[in-house]
Amino acid sequence: MEPLMLQDLYVFDMDETLFDADCAVLWNEFLVEKGVATTPGFLEEDARLMALYAQGDLAMEEYLTFSMSPLKGVPKQDIACWVEQCIDEKIMPRLYPQAKALLVSLKHDEVDTVMISASVSFLVKAIAQRIGIDVAMGIDLVEDNSTYTAEIDGIATYREGKVTRLQQWLKNENRVYHTTHFFTDSINDLPLCEHANYVYLVNPCPKLRALSNREHWQVLAWAL
Repeated sequence: MEPLMLQDLYVFDMDETLFDADCAVLWNEFLVEKGVATTPGFLEEDARLMALYAQGDLAMEEYLTFSMSPLKGVPKQDIACWVEQCIDEKIMPRLYPQAKALLVSLKHDEVDTVMISASVSFLVKAIAQRIGIDVAMGIDLVEDNSTYTAEIDGIATYREGKVTRLQQWLKNENRVYHTTHFFTDSINDLPLCEHANYVYLVNPCPKLRALSNREHWQVLAWAL
């Protein structure tokens, strides 16, 4: 058995934490611009659901049924190509300079990094790879004949599910960290905030900002 590792772990939410945008929203905009999502009012419905998310009231199953509908029957390899194009055109320009500098510094110091997001895995993992994060966790989807369905596979990386998935990863990898640092903007991540040793609230939503006077929590004002 390998020896246990004792060091810092840096964990990041993705949307509106590392990026000045919700990457899932940018992805849906991309699908409309590309002519893949053609349902009238698609982006308006996306905005309605995202408002529920911001308040901590989104039913993830409802969101996935909606957001995956344009991709029904589309081969995974086609989606992967579109994701890379979307990252190039819409997502990377929204990466906070402060986030980029921090990730470069952590990589230089060989500090382990994890990005855990309530967006779908095929988007989260591609973005994490692009910005140099070691491990990425998103909402895994049941696959059917090399296509994605809207059905969640396993535990969703949403609210308490983020804590569970992180704990599963730590157990499976036989890793122990003496300090966990977590960066987020969203009230949905309160369970993981309470699990971490140090919390950094990046331009936090009002509900999370109201809790920011806790010990070892600090507010960061990042901007493009």
